[in-house]
Amino acid sequence: MTTTTPTFTPPCGPVHGRRDGDVVRATGIPYATASRFAAPVPVGDWAEPFSATDPAPACPQVHSPFLAEVLGDSLAGLPRDENCQRLSVTLPAGLRAGEKLPVMVWIHGGSYTTGAGDAPIMDPARLVAEQRVVVVTVTYRLGLFGYLGSGQHRPANLGLLDQLEAFRWVRRNIAAFGGDPENVTAFGQSAGADAVAHLMALPEATSLFRRAILQSPPLGIARGRQEMNAATAHAAEAVTADTPAEEVVALQTEVAKHAAPFGLMGGMPFGTQYGHHPLPDEEEIDEAWDRTAPQIDVLIGRTSEEARLFIPAGPALHRWARLPLVGPLVHRAMVARMTSAVYTRDIRRFARRHAGAGGTAHTYVISWAAPGNRFGAAHTIDLPLLFGDEQTWANTGLLAGAAWEDLDARGREVRRLWADFARGEPLGDSGRIPGVLRYRRVGGAPLPHLLRALGKPRKSSAESGSAEKS
Repeated sequence: MTTTTPTFTPPCGPVHGRRDGDVVRATGIPYATASRFAAPVPVGDWAEPFSATDPAPACPQVHSPFLAEVLGDSLAGLPRDENCQRLSVTLPAGLRAGEKLPVMVWIHGGSYTTGAGDAPIMDPARLVAEQRVVVVTVTYRLGLFGYLGSGQHRPANLGLLDQLEAFRWVRRNIAAFGGDPENVTAFGQSAGADAVAHLMALPEATSLFRRAILQSPPLGIARGRQEMNAATAHAAEAVTADTPAEEVVALQTEVAKHAAPFGLMGGMPFGTQYGHHPLPDEEEIDEAWDRTAPQIDVLIGRTSEEARLFIPAGPALHRWARLPLVGPLVHRAMVARMTSAVYTRDIRRFARRHAGAGGTAHTYVISWAAPGNRFGAAHTIDLPLLFGDEQTWANTGLLAGAAWEDLDARGREVRRLWADFARGEPLGDSGRIPGVLRYRRVGGAPLPHLLRALGKPRKSSAESGSAEKS
């Protein structure tokens, strides 16, 4: 890398970046290309320098007024393009010759329908500058562009295949940016964490990343989706390779309505599909995870009040929560039940299975909230603790009532913990950041693993979940 105009020479071809305060950025680098409804293929190498100074475009997506109220204008002027398979690399300024830094590859969330790798609220500059790590943010196909296929007429899991190509690009090229390809941590939040979890089921995963941080993965609604997938795929048959992108986005809302009868999982109508490339059948997913567990360390967790984000967005739930006298009790009960059903139970189950299969797993709970804020420690409260700055988070509903100095001081400790994990530093049996987070190591639970090996049936999620403590 040169110091005046940052220039990198990875195997893919020369890249020009830019200095931005305490960090250097190389943004909007293409890692794959694909026709609509087709699997991605790696971008060919180039000889002329690529000017990596513009952000990666976001996949076209439906605007959500509710999310805009909570998170602000999260895309903040990013261009939209369904050919969005781009990634951005952020590294500390003053990189020393031969230095190899831990690499953290970020997969954004948004129910597989919203978000972008270069969304300003997820800017990794503070994490990079404070902790001296390299962060790669990945943009991938969403909604009907990335998760339409039933696997019969159109491929399923295209967004997941995009992410897989991004990790392959990192493996091949990141050393030129000061990153250590042998020390890569995959991390993501919400749908992004769900995606990382499912990438862990691939045999190739152990050659692509050594650690995984799964922030609020909705694992409780990851299974039993076949009937819903069929309903939404049938509803989307009108979408063709020639349908204008803006019409595809408009049709997505109508397609999503066909998921509504399927309960909680209908809140995430698009997502990964078992039994379609590259994922195994649903009944084989645990065994696939077990095979990679010994080679991938896991930090997995949730916020203490995940579902407080979703209650206001559901009119019926919101009406119940506003009833006189009993409303607050009803609200707390709904939050606890939804948080457990979608997150808590299956996060714990994932961690126990991972440890029982020979892996290292820690679970955590984030309890910090903006004082007096109606969303409390809701889903997405971890994002401002890790990413963005005061300007990008100003006037967002999620942080109303919080002083930025307090949030940033607490966030610095969270960023240190995440980076320590990425560096491979032992977390010990337990730990805490007072007022923010607590974590603990999960011991092995070999019995379910042995039962599967013997071919005996496991308890269902509902059966085993009823015996667990909240």
